[in-house]
Amino acid sequence: MTDEHRKRILVIEDEEALCRLLKWQLEFAGFEVHTEMRGKAGLAYAAEHPVDLVLLDLMLPDMHGYDVCRELRKLHHPWALPVLMLTAMAKPIDQLRGFAHGADAYLTKPFEAEHLLTAVGQLVGQEARA
Repeated sequence: MTDEHRKRILVIEDEEALCRLLKWQLEFAGFEVHTEMRGKAGLAYAAEHPVDLVLLDLMLPDMHGYDVCRELRKLHHPWALPVLMLTAMAKPIDQLRGFAHGADAYLTKPFEAEHLLTAVGQLVGQEARA
């Protein structure tokens, strides 16, 4: 698949090691990946560049992921940009809040790479290469 046809994923995650791992896993699976470690930087990137999916941590240093998701929904047609929340916040109420703030999918850390790639592929309408 050529670069211009690869789905673009924006990862907003503040843990540097996890950010690198996600980038590697997603690129290996055939996606183009951009990473940001702060919510405001992720929002700025999404406002200026076309992306097909946002992978979003909830506990960011500058703003809460719920707020980032709400702002993403303002930037784009409300449901035109899929958002996958990937977080350590694993209580059922956290997941409900995630969906209430606009998430399309919710995965908790630690996660299996296969589950992540399946969710990503479903959200962008493309089968990921494992």
